[in-house]
Amino acid sequence: MINYELLLLLRVLPKPELKTVLRRAADCIFNKGGIIRKLENLGTRDMPYKTSVHGVVYNKASYFLFLFNVPPSTVEDLLDEYSRDVDIIRRRIYKKKEFEPIECTLDDENKPPPYREEVQELMRQAKKLEKPKFQFNTGLDYYPFQK
Repeated sequence: MINYELLLLLRVLPKPELKTVLRRAADCIFNKGGIIRKLENLGTRDMPYKTSVHGVVYNKASYFLFLFNVPPSTVEDLLDEYSRDVDIIRRRIYKKKEFEPIECTLDDENKPPPYREEVQELMRQAKKLEKPKFQFNTGLDYYPFQK
């Protein structure tokens, strides 16, 4: 299954009610055959701009981030269910990119650039692409671009 990130902006609620909203959001994922990997509370803060949802204007929201796996065919169904929930101000699902681990050693970083292996490889490639140089022997007695 593919890894997804779900960002939820919830109304500012007391903790017991907030817990029930998060439980409903998690149950939607579980009902679609998904697995929640991580739930992160990003805190309550001012929204970047006013948002009107379900006939109410909101300035503040509680931010939560779910990391989960779910079949790709159910993502639209999740968004549809979350759009009908009156406690959810905003919802976004992003596909999480998998990054390749980069091996980096301190010894390579401390070397001057001409001694690094990747810079030496670039220099070898540049030598292969030798460009023709300007020749002054054009058959003219003078250099035409000089004043």
